[in-house]
Amino acid sequence: MLQALRQNLTDQVDLQAENTARGIAVQLATGSDFDELELDTDRPVQVVDEDGIVRAASPGLEAVRGTGTESVDPVPWPEFDDDDDDDGTGAVGDEVRLFDGVALVNGEPGDYRFAAIDAETPDDLEVTVNAGSSVQVGQTALASVRSSLLTGFPPLLLVVAGVTWLVTWWALRPVEGIRRELATITHSEDLSRRVPEPTSRDEIGRLANTTNETLSVLEASVDRQRRFVADASHELRSPIASLRTQLEVGAAHPELLDLPGAVKDTVRLQTLAADLLLLARLDAGERPVGSGRVELAELVAEQVDHRGAARNTADAPVTVTADRLEPAAVPGSAGMVERVLVNLLDNAERHAASRVRVSVRAEGGHGVVEVADDGAGVPAGEREKIFQRFVRLDEARSRDAGGAGLGLAIARDVAQRHGGTLTVGEAREGGALFVLRVPGLLPPEEPDGPGGAG
Repeated sequence: MLQALRQNLTDQVDLQAENTARGIAVQLATGSDFDELELDTDRPVQVVDEDGIVRAASPGLEAVRGTGTESVDPVPWPEFDDDDDDDGTGAVGDEVRLFDGVALVNGEPGDYRFAAIDAETPDDLEVTVNAGSSVQVGQTALASVRSSLLTGFPPLLLVVAGVTWLVTWWALRPVEGIRRELATITHSEDLSRRVPEPTSRDEIGRLANTTNETLSVLEASVDRQRRFVADASHELRSPIASLRTQLEVGAAHPELLDLPGAVKDTVRLQTLAADLLLLARLDAGERPVGSGRVELAELVAEQVDHRGAARNTADAPVTVTADRLEPAAVPGSAGMVERVLVNLLDNAERHAASRVRVSVRAEGGHGVVEVADDGAGVPAGEREKIFQRFVRLDEARSRDAGGAGLGLAIARDVAQRHGGTLTVGEAREGGALFVLRVPGLLPPEEPDGPGGAG
């Protein structure tokens, strides 16, 4: 600000000096004698000819330095001859030279800005007009402003700093409340607590809202994990206790040892452990590895044949048939997709009255697998609940017949990992209809011909 003020004052002083010099130069160019010039007694004016001789000076000028000629005593110039036929006029130069100087005017020394302009009188005398304008007023104004700033700026800075601190403290007070509450939650591990939400709908309010949403999701995740551990412990306790009882009875009375029952409990325990391990891997974010090719029709045909052979051996009452097997290849993990199919067929056989129907078709860029049974079906209000972990709607069933309630949860999770869906509805046989949709239908593979590779 001081620099801008200094430049502005300097420009004003230069303009005053230039106007004064130009006015005197115009008087000379129009024929005014040197002793007839209108000169200001408060400003230094010096008119010098081409030989450096002072021809005119302002009345109050007593000394000058910086103009190139320090003399202030004018040397008279002969008056014009009235009989001279030369009625022409002189000229005023266009160039203005500005410089600093010192002058003693009316007994008072001071710093001045001088403007020098060349002029030519009507009798062809070339002169230079040096006119000065005092810079004392500008220097005084600058000194006054500088003193005012040095005096007023520190208190002003303190006031601004104080106001800024108060405004910042008021604005960030909700942030401190959020931080303090988060620290309390961290130390107490109580995820049911929530951070305070300010009434304003600004960035801080949205931060608090998002933080509470995150805490809600985290609380739900922790609760789900705790329920999972509790349910897993409960499910593992039954086969372990049964197996231990049989082994203890067998140790005391070998003839009473139920080997088939012990094997059955061991298999059930092994299956439950495998399901829990798979769920843990899925919860950790495991996705299908690579971009393998899964032939859905081939998987279904293999499972139908396998279950048909097992039925013939065990004389099972439920018949599993393939109703429609269209070629449908999708990208993904064959092992995981087969696991989904096995879980769906196991669930259907467990709830069917006499028949399970399986079909495969290609539809809208998806491979679609349908598993239907002729059992009691799933009530409309319970169709999403059955995909939760450790949920069995038929609580009257024994644990041996009803399973642990993990098969459908695993099936839907694996389907989602493949970008697909698994839903349940009502089959035309009256029972449940499970529909698996896997996206990314692949073109059929061309068999190697005589000219093929291999």
